[in-house]
Amino acid sequence: MEHTTNSITLRGSLVALPQFSHENHGRSFYRFTLEVPRLSGAVDLLPVIAEAQIVERLDPTAGSLLTVTGQIRSHNQRAENARHLLIFVFATDIVVEDGEPINDVIVEGPLCREPNFRRTPLGREICDVMLAVPRAFHRADYLPCILWGRTAQEVSQCHTRDCIRIYGRLQSRIYTKLLESGPEERTAYEISALTADILQEEI
Repeated sequence: MEHTTNSITLRGSLVALPQFSHENHGRSFYRFTLEVPRLSGAVDLLPVIAEAQIVERLDPTAGSLLTVTGQIRSHNQRAENARHLLIFVFATDIVVEDGEPINDVIVEGPLCREPNFRRTPLGREICDVMLAVPRAFHRADYLPCILWGRTAQEVSQCHTRDCIRIYGRLQSRIYTKLLESGPEERTAYEISALTADILQEEI
């Protein structure tokens, strides 16, 4: 795949003011959480990282919401002989404005593992996949996606290296992980697909 399809547009409200995150090659980055309501009334709390110059030029008098455009990124964090996949939004532009909430995602890449198809106790069909979405310099972002119904059925017939384009939203989900020290509440992030195209292309 010679091109990269990885875009996200969010509009929501700040949970707290941006905080310094890290420096990389002399550039400073800030992190904040954006609260984006769903039509159902549920709320997604989504982590965003932006370069300092993007955050510093925001005009707080222009509205009460932030519109963030960028890409969904992943990072493998190693801790205590284990890996934890961090998912976040890398912002390329942020605008202060009012309007309806937005959570629009388009990602494309090959499956990097076999699809996991299952049914809920009520019979709803679900398929979990992991896309390896290409990035510059021969890197990739590994993004978990969840598909539903007929789309889940169709994608469940795919195999590793089949290329999929997914249209959907980025959502947060709280779950409990059982550790030796006891249960711990954690947040997972995944792309919930509205539609998906099977591109029948191998990388």
